[in-house]
Amino acid sequence: MSQAQSFDASIPVLTEVLKAEPLGGDLLPGETANAPLATSTRAEMAAQLEADAVDGWSDAEWAMLEHRLSERIMGKLQSRVDFVLEQRIKDSMAEVLTHALHGLTNEIRIGLHDTIEKIVARAVSQELTHLQAQKK
Repeated sequence: MSQAQSFDASIPVLTEVLKAEPLGGDLLPGETANAPLATSTRAEMAAQLEADAVDGWSDAEWAMLEHRLSERIMGKLQSRVDFVLEQRIKDSMAEVLTHALHGLTNEIRIGLHDTIEKIVARAVSQELTHLQAQKK
């Protein structure tokens, strides 16, 4: 991606699109495309619609909303926690395994050195014994 990219000036960028179309581009009930309401009137109307919608809710509906929100939030948090936990475990395991590998390598090296040293000493001893037996 080191090459400079050329942009087509005829294609609007996101900020231009957002400036051209205000948030909540959908029309509210009673609003026509030819006669848009003022922004403050739209906000007041949206707030009133929301208030009217939730005023008639029963305790069961509120409990259901609370349960759904809790489940959604927990699901999102759990997936994020799982990802972070997995990454930390991978990092920790890599460090632990590297440390264990170095320790094991050193132990094998020392053991192999000792074994070779004993084998060479025994071979030299046997060869000397054999040479001494030939002299007699």
